[in-house]
Amino acid sequence: MTDTPDVPADMIRFGWEEWVSLPDLGLPALRAKVDTGARTSALHAFDIETFGPANAPRVRFTVHPVPGREDLIIPCSARIVDRRNVTSSNGETESRYVIASTLRVGDESWRIELTLTDRSSMASRMLLGREALKDHINIVATDRFQQPRLSYDVYSDARVRQAAPNRALRIAVMSREDNYSTRRLVEEGEKRGHTVEVIDTTRCYMAINALSPEVHYDGKRLPRYDAVIPRIGASITSYGTAVIRQFETIGTFCVNGSDGITASRDKLHAHQLMARHKIGMPNTAFAASPKDTDSLMRLVGTAPMIVKLLESTQGKGVVLAETKKAAQSVIDAFRGLKANFLVQDFVKEAAGEDIRCLVVGGKVVAAMKRTGAEGDFRSNLHRGGSATVARITREERETALRAAKAFRLNLAGVDLLRSESGPKVLEVNSSPGLEGIETATHKNIAEKLYEHIEAKVRPTPVRRKITPED
Repeated sequence: MTDTPDVPADMIRFGWEEWVSLPDLGLPALRAKVDTGARTSALHAFDIETFGPANAPRVRFTVHPVPGREDLIIPCSARIVDRRNVTSSNGETESRYVIASTLRVGDESWRIELTLTDRSSMASRMLLGREALKDHINIVATDRFQQPRLSYDVYSDARVRQAAPNRALRIAVMSREDNYSTRRLVEEGEKRGHTVEVIDTTRCYMAINALSPEVHYDGKRLPRYDAVIPRIGASITSYGTAVIRQFETIGTFCVNGSDGITASRDKLHAHQLMARHKIGMPNTAFAASPKDTDSLMRLVGTAPMIVKLLESTQGKGVVLAETKKAAQSVIDAFRGLKANFLVQDFVKEAAGEDIRCLVVGGKVVAAMKRTGAEGDFRSNLHRGGSATVARITREERETALRAAKAFRLNLAGVDLLRSESGPKVLEVNSSPGLEGIETATHKNIAEKLYEHIEAKVRPTPVRRKITPED
């Protein structure tokens, strides 16, 4: 380093330590050591993990920007521009990933390259090497903080956190099917710069222990995901929710939790949950004994009525009994198969139509009206029904939101019937398909879901005030 007493007017004075920021990485305040003996700048990083395609690799890492504050963690991501062997002052050589970022000092900013390495033993979380120093920078080796000082307090400012750049995420879609919904989730996530991996739920297995619970897949431990989007098929609900519980144990953000998925799949549980939250639904009854058939039907009302298997999906296992005798026959047949079922009042005024409200993050983002195929009381699109965009009332919107909240689902398809006494919830779907509603409403539902995920996985707010040491 050199100390030049006569500094030209256009020279920027740097001390041997300065406050800087890396806005591209969401790091608004860092104290950096200036070292012209080092070629490349270095940033303290840990949990370094590569991801993305081989032709455009990226790296994820986390930073403790404040020395001594291990509880303050800032997650970052960037494109990898190189990988270099760097020899430290003690003669040790380390292979490091190199990224590029904007460096801001006072009113000046320019692009620099940074290597990622563990500097936890260093007093400065960042080192500025000679490649990052512009030609018109003068180093004052005997002093520090020649440029405006910053403060670590910015990390507890909500406005700063909201302005942080959207970092690239690693997301798992738990699905066994290559269908429209799965493809859209992958397509939209990658368009937003994230890495999205489709994981077959049944090929996952779990290491269950108190200290380091893990999820393994095809013989290897799965990487650390920022979020998991469950698309659990009805036939594997039990095992699928066990895998989701494992991710929850690890601390991964799951769009829909295991409890909500389990409750939505068991129709009896679902109706009991909605009754507890005073959510409108068709009159429903359930009984196990064949001696209670007549009493069961009286609880619902008069024919016609619906007899529904507890674990039916896409309209399968749902029968309309138009007379009391027909209802008795269907109930006897289901009991003969030792199948669990419930009986519901048939809402005649719905006329074979229902409303699917798509709820994402506590908001109804789209709604469509589904009409059953000719002669079919079921409106499921998988059974030949048709869909058009729907305008819903305030009461219908509030009912859909209350239903999704009761199941604690961040993504839910809430199916409503329009009755004379107000909206009635038929079902809450924890893995709603995207094709029908995106086609009918021309809305980008996958985009709304990713906006919610990105908001949920931001760094945890820091509440304790930090006082920097000079």
